[in-house]
Amino acid sequence: MTTTAETAPFRFFALEVVRTRRLGPSLLRVTFTGPGIDGFAAGGRDQSLTLFLPHPGQDAPVVPVPEDGDMYTALGAWRALPDDVRAVLRSYTVREHRPEAREFDIDFALHDDGGSSGPASRWATAAAPGDRAMVLGPAVADNTAVRCRPPAGSDHLLLWADETALPAAAAILEWLPAEFSAQVWLSVRHAGDRQELATKADATVTWLVAGEDAPDPVEAFRAAELPDGATPYAWIAGESGVVKELRRHLVRERGLDRGAVTFVGYWKRGVSEDGLREEAAAPEDDDGDV
Repeated sequence: MTTTAETAPFRFFALEVVRTRRLGPSLLRVTFTGPGIDGFAAGGRDQSLTLFLPHPGQDAPVVPVPEDGDMYTALGAWRALPDDVRAVLRSYTVREHRPEAREFDIDFALHDDGGSSGPASRWATAAAPGDRAMVLGPAVADNTAVRCRPPAGSDHLLLWADETALPAAAAILEWLPAEFSAQVWLSVRHAGDRQELATKADATVTWLVAGEDAPDPVEAFRAAELPDGATPYAWIAGESGVVKELRRHLVRERGLDRGAVTFVGYWKRGVSEDGLREEAAAPEDDDGDV
């Protein structure tokens, strides 16, 4: 079957800001709507999308989307534009999609300086109702940008996330069925970043707050005891170096099958997102390291 703009799993959606809300020292929620938002179909869990934002002085992000909406043509044209003209591109998670209200939320992780050091967090900090953005997002709910997919037979979740992956972790817990149990570790920089998390699962949530003598994430995992007879699935996301260590522990020390571990480096210390994308495009090591 030929894939058209109408049937493609991902499409461009023009957006505008509805409202913003500060969730804590490190997180700011921005709620979006848009004229074509009825075609947006988030798959829940860790649904990711590509967000395009304007540079300061621009009233809208510059993304040359052709009339047929072809994303490959659009991305090629976007790459050909000068860096200071083409829209800022960043990857984010859909925190919550409310089709009946024609809106969805993205939670932005901010820096300790209030968000001024990165273009996306800087934009979010200054965002106001009516501000314009664009996403390359899902047009069908079952899409490849949902990576949290426990193998059949799994009944226990091991989850680690830092504040950049907290929105995805929260959405996963909301999705997790009641027959699951879960052990969850959430690493945040400030006590005020703790959130009330809803889940139907039998979940134990441990907040690892910097400055509160929180254990190292890998040590926390090593100390964890799995329920007798559990068939675990692990989802780990956040800083790439920590994600790598946790995955090695789960596969090499715990003996989890690689197919039962979903791991995503959302960011890497000292590396821009553009640099991280370049690294992600490189072949993996033979042992499957991040």
